[in-house]
Amino acid sequence: MSSGWAPKRFWTTVGVTEEPGGYGIALDARKLRTPAKAPLVVPGRALAEAIAAEWQAQEEKVDPVIMPVTRTANSVIDKVRPQHDAVAEMLAEYGATDLLCYRADGPDELAARQRAGWDPILDWLEAETGARLVTTEGIVPVTQPGHALARLAERVATLDDWRLAAFHDFVTLSGSLALALALAGGRLTAAEAWPLSRIDEDWQAEQWGADEEAVAHAERRRAALAEAERFWEFLDRP
Repeated sequence: MSSGWAPKRFWTTVGVTEEPGGYGIALDARKLRTPAKAPLVVPGRALAEAIAAEWQAQEEKVDPVIMPVTRTANSVIDKVRPQHDAVAEMLAEYGATDLLCYRADGPDELAARQRAGWDPILDWLEAETGARLVTTEGIVPVTQPGHALARLAERVATLDDWRLAAFHDFVTLSGSLALALALAGGRLTAAEAWPLSRIDEDWQAEQWGADEEAVAHAERRRAALAEAERFWEFLDRP
């Protein structure tokens, strides 16, 4: 195979090449392409070098599981770029039912944890974007102000294709547009955002014990959030 996910390693050397619009990756003399056969060209050398390192680390067989930077770059080109606006709109919709807005009506300790963890993020979001989201208790739906949702949608729409791909993981893995914007804005790190997204689950585990399968699933999602943050950071490097 000349590109994509080769079942076996066929190359000896991996290099970064200068290409129109950015940097590519070459396996020997063969330039990498995405699964959809588009040229794999990324905007910065640091990102290209991270992808090259993943390919260099492959042994006899290619294992996509240990190639998160490559996978996300492929997703940008094949999936996000052709439908940028639709992806941005889908992610912005999380604001209407944001995790941070739905509070427990008891017990008091859980409600206090939510306030302590989530109120500062909603306060930051208002100061940063002018959007104040409304909170509610229990499962009763709350209608968010239209102007607040519009502000948040505008913020998401400003992200370029590359950042939008990482932001997609920020939102879907945390379950919160507010937490994702705090991550993107430097208010939180992934290590800080993850436990904030898990206040309810961690409380339940403390009361009833942790399920082994659920713990393993959560750990995979935590690691994926850290990888999304790492991808975002590569975009800030030349």
